[in-house]
Amino acid sequence: MTATLRLAEELIARPSVTPDDAGCLDIIAARLQTLGFACERMDSGPDAFRVANLWARCGTGRRPTLVWAGHTDVVPTGPLDAWTSDPFVPSHRDGRLFGRGASDMKTSLAAMVVACEQFLAATPRPAIDIAFLLTSDEEGPANDGTVVVCKELQRRGERLDWCIVGEPTSVERTGDMIKNGRRGTMSGKLTVKGIQGHIAYPQLAKNPIHLVAPALAELAATVWDEGNAFFPPTSWQVSNIHGGTGASNVIPGTVVIDFNFRFSTESTPEGLQGRVAEVLARHGLRPGSDYDLAWTLGGLPFLTTPGTLVDAVRAAIQDATGIATELSTTGGTSDGRFIAQICPQVVELGPPNATIHKVDEHVAVADIEPLTAIYRGVLERLNRSAALAG
Repeated sequence: MTATLRLAEELIARPSVTPDDAGCLDIIAARLQTLGFACERMDSGPDAFRVANLWARCGTGRRPTLVWAGHTDVVPTGPLDAWTSDPFVPSHRDGRLFGRGASDMKTSLAAMVVACEQFLAATPRPAIDIAFLLTSDEEGPANDGTVVVCKELQRRGERLDWCIVGEPTSVERTGDMIKNGRRGTMSGKLTVKGIQGHIAYPQLAKNPIHLVAPALAELAATVWDEGNAFFPPTSWQVSNIHGGTGASNVIPGTVVIDFNFRFSTESTPEGLQGRVAEVLARHGLRPGSDYDLAWTLGGLPFLTTPGTLVDAVRAAIQDATGIATELSTTGGTSDGRFIAQICPQVVELGPPNATIHKVDEHVAVADIEPLTAIYRGVLERLNRSAALAG
């Protein structure tokens, strides 16, 4: 059994359902401390939802710095009787490692640690600093995890040059796809006000669903932007509509519509909010008197164009697997959105994601060692680049 597989199994065996770290960070910190990392816990949040955060750095703090980022928390298992084996007992079947977090993302964490152990054993005096930013609050609200650590690092003026987030980005084989950016996410809760009444006497009521329907149709048909070479066009989607009392003979007094933007770097939160207001006004809806609209900005888009980090990752993948990787910005959000605010180059790279959040989550054992080799290859390339730069 390889060192990466052994550590991955040790982490999977910890039932770290968000926000519970279940001791995963202690295991990782112990390994890092033996390598010379200074480990600092930055736990945050109320006692009922305490989040475990780890910041660890090996180096002077003044050299180019590569940050490994990720999360120890996992989503709930769902029905235990639907699993072929206990989700927190690492199990092997047909060349695959099963367990909650096997793909998302405890294998990546293990590969990061082992890659650093191998690299530092071969390069005891590197030209770069290496750091870890880990949390147990990525699958949850993400209010007390990476964002808290990033704010503290920014306050201190800590140097971060490159970051690799270990999210499972691959499709068929480890390394066939990396994320060099992510779309922004912004949600709105639109409450349209009417007058409740008997459905047989509509002249005595005002149906808010009828009021907002033309505006919804226009919002759904709007082209918000065309995207660009890295991002698909911005999308707008309704997720929930709540209206009515449940009775079939009552005109509702209000309707509440939840919607979400996934937006590219071609749009801004302010611009999108303004365009929504324009559509509502065009259909006779006035803020305050006819509707209330609450916005929640979940994260800004970020993009790392080909350059030092992307080139190093591409080369490491090619050497370890023979794959010419695909750059992508598709999918949901990640903690990369927080790190990108304080680090100029952020890339996500991990194993295949076909079973994440599913029953019988697993990763192919054959995908594990290539991931370790890729991570180590990135360290070696960035180290050579920094040494040459002097």
